Amino acid sequence: MRRKRTQAVEIAPRIIVDSRMRFGRPVIKGTRVPVAVVLDEMAAGTHPDDIACEYGITGEDIRAVLRYAAEVIAGEELKVASR
Repeated sequence: MRRKRTQAVEIAPRIIVDSRMRFGRPVIKGTRVPVAVVLDEMAAGTHPDDIACEYGITGEDIRAVLRYAAEVIAGEELKVASR
C-alpha cells in the first residue's frame, strides 16, 4: 500500500501547511516553527529579536506570522448569544 504524499501549501506569504509536518498546523516556510509558537512568544512579551534568534527565523518571518494571524481574525465571524 502506497502512502499518499502531500505537498506543502502556502496559505499566506511565508506561511505553509503540510500534513506531514507538525500535524498540518501552519508553520513558517522553510522551517518547522509553528505560527502558534511565535504568537505565544509575542503574547508573553518576548522581544522579536529574541524570538528570531531562538528559533532561527527572521524579522520578516515574524511579521508574516502577525499578518497571517490578523487575516485569520479579520475573517472570523463571531456569534454572540445574549441572555
